[in-house]
Amino acid sequence: MFLLEHQKSQTIMNLLRQSGATDVLFVGGCVRDVLLGVSKIIDIDIEVYGLDYDKIVEILSPHFRVGLVGKSFGTVKVGHGIDISIPRRESKSGVGHKGFQIYTDPMLTFREAALRRDFTVNAIGMRQDGTLVDPYDGAGDICRKILRATSNAFSEDPLRVLRAMQFAARFDFVVEERTVRLCRTLKSEFPTLSKERVWGEWYKWGAKSQIPSRGLECLKATEWIDCFPQIAHLIGVPQHPAYHQEGDVFEHTKMTVDAAAELAKRECLPENQRLILLFAALLHDIGKPQTLMQHEEGHWTSPGHPAAGVKPAKEFLESMLAPHWVIAQVLPLITEHQTRLQGDTIDVTRSATRRLAFRLAPATIRMWGLLCESDAAGCISERKHPPLNPRLEMAKQLGVLDGPPKPIIQGRHLMEKGMEPGPEMGIFLRKIFEAQLDGAFIDIESGLKWLESEFQL
Repeated sequence: MFLLEHQKSQTIMNLLRQSGATDVLFVGGCVRDVLLGVSKIIDIDIEVYGLDYDKIVEILSPHFRVGLVGKSFGTVKVGHGIDISIPRRESKSGVGHKGFQIYTDPMLTFREAALRRDFTVNAIGMRQDGTLVDPYDGAGDICRKILRATSNAFSEDPLRVLRAMQFAARFDFVVEERTVRLCRTLKSEFPTLSKERVWGEWYKWGAKSQIPSRGLECLKATEWIDCFPQIAHLIGVPQHPAYHQEGDVFEHTKMTVDAAAELAKRECLPENQRLILLFAALLHDIGKPQTLMQHEEGHWTSPGHPAAGVKPAKEFLESMLAPHWVIAQVLPLITEHQTRLQGDTIDVTRSATRRLAFRLAPATIRMWGLLCESDAAGCISERKHPPLNPRLEMAKQLGVLDGPPKPIIQGRHLMEKGMEPGPEMGIFLRKIFEAQLDGAFIDIESGLKWLESEFQL
């Protein structure tokens, strides 16, 4: 078991016990992850009973590099990835995530200290020999795949609702009904949360979720989906039954994000690309509510929804200060996610493929292909989507699968032909690049010949 074999933490625990600690426990997420079978655990939390803060620092300083930045929270950082803490009490002193007064108390019992933890699955301790200290049956809730608030103190911190959202998605858990009711009472405090903390929880949803639809279901059940109106507006929006027998746009979105998570796993995507794919899947149909129309035959469609979705998707991401690199890649993926459906067959000309790569940048055709595949997997449909492989294979052959084509003819080439730098050169270079996208030339040699034949340069 990882924790019991982690030599550094075992040494720390031995030193503390030998110096009078009444108990030393692994706590929190690292214990939960061990019980979930997670193989790679990055952060280790250790809780110490019977010793005050200064004594812990005195014991560990001769042996380790000790950081004191967490003193106000009763936390000592030992190197990278290990936090040593003293049990503490908290009292609500204001609204929001930061409205607390904290008092460390090394004489608390683990049962008392664990009451402040958000969920029972995070309120489990483990001793050096692997013995669990589990006063609230967190291990049982892990087996039952249930997220349950440890106590009514849960409702003192509104950020915990978004933690429930991303935990449900990461571990395929369902939030039990009493905890759902507690979450609903906190909805009015959403505006008190910092945008950075909101993004932090959504980031974990995108980067780490196993079944991301669980998080969306949690938001709906707790009514916190109203805090994200762009997502809430998907609920109840009808779709053409020939393409979407799964139901409304919200149901389709849930299926699409789950498919995206599976594809991210299949493709072994790094965390940043996984994040892009998941948010593109979440937001790809966000323009459907505002473009909804009913035809004479009675069926519903949303023509032009990819372009219409750019503005609300941008608003959603910017509302929580998502990084620019995320927004810059998600938006073109949304815009182009139906490109494969234009006409009766997929357009696989070289020109169209180069232009798609150019329009998608800084996103890529590879990521576009994964989004399109996720979208198709999110449909229960009578009709088949046009195949993606011809476009992807063409992009690979043209070298634009993972980025747009780069201009072959540049300003220096024109200057060598006698053209002066300035606005006219910029206009001329754009025309030349358009010709390159159309396949007029494929390298410098053919490009220079093309210049000579077209413009006598």
